[in-house]
Amino acid sequence: MAAAKQVIVIGAGIIGASIAWHLTKAGAQVTVVSESGAGGVATPNSFAWINASWGNPEIYFRLRIRAMAEWKRLANELPGLPLAWCGGLCWDLPADRLEAYAAEHSSWGYGIERVDAKRAAQIEPNLVEPPEFAVYVAEEGVTEPVAAARALLADAERHGTRVIASTVSALAQTNGRITGVDTSHGLIAADEVVIAAGVGAPDIAATAGISLPIETPPGLIVHSRPHKKLLNGLVHDEKLHMRQTAEGRIIAGSDFAGGDPGDDPAATARELFAVAKAALRGAGDLELDFHTVGYRPTPIDGFPIIGRAESMDGLYIAVMHSGITLAPAVGLFAAREILDGERDTLLAPYGLSRFAQ
Repeated sequence: MAAAKQVIVIGAGIIGASIAWHLTKAGAQVTVVSESGAGGVATPNSFAWINASWGNPEIYFRLRIRAMAEWKRLANELPGLPLAWCGGLCWDLPADRLEAYAAEHSSWGYGIERVDAKRAAQIEPNLVEPPEFAVYVAEEGVTEPVAAARALLADAERHGTRVIASTVSALAQTNGRITGVDTSHGLIAADEVVIAAGVGAPDIAATAGISLPIETPPGLIVHSRPHKKLLNGLVHDEKLHMRQTAEGRIIAGSDFAGGDPGDDPAATARELFAVAKAALRGAGDLELDFHTVGYRPTPIDGFPIIGRAESMDGLYIAVMHSGITLAPAVGLFAAREILDGERDTLLAPYGLSRFAQ
């Protein structure tokens, strides 16, 4: 019987956790190394919207639709995963662009419903000003991102994964191949290393001479204290995106990825929270608890980097914005590619080599 493949996953956010869980389930011997602990750095600051929305090309839409289906599969395999298919109500584009988006995505099979103010008020009764025209996608959802990452890692640990709280200082190389990682706790050897470290990925890759063209724009999100239910699902208007978490917090940004924190993030947060509070009936006693400023690991062309580094054996890279939506599909596809050499066709456009062209 062949020995189990030894794989190190750098990063414990939702992408790293999903890859580790899928690898473990498939029989690999996995070690997760993370300085930040379960949940990672970007994941706790995520709006956590699961969708195949917005102005993406159809090929990327297909990957995101598959990822939504994989969330359902994952929830069946890991009961208790914090996941809600709450629906999304959107009117953050001019009417003509919103209609064009709806027509395009409807033709691709996305379940878009065009709604008027009466229907919008039925979907979200506590909106002070329901939109005259919006689109609604009942199949969109959310997860509670840190809880989901922790659930994946905890289940992986129960099945043999090691989770080490340590800093990766460099990728270890032998004869042009990655053979492990140097950490603050010493060298850890492996047959393959996965970089799923979000904003920390470029510095780690650079220790092996690999350049990851990633930007890290900041995004501010406000979080209320827990409150009675005010929102049923996701709400995206022109200047405000918001939802209510499982524990009752209203979280909001000027964009689902978070807004520009400005020179005074605390002041920006107070202003944004005031807008959110004014948008909701019954929010008179809603209180701001805290704000977060997250840095989103975004490849410069906006699309994920998923796959082996062609210039270096033994190294797999999984870095992206939209990590929440894509996590279960990326975990499944990465595990298959790492263990069996099988690359899913949906990943074809997303190798690192595209930036060398």
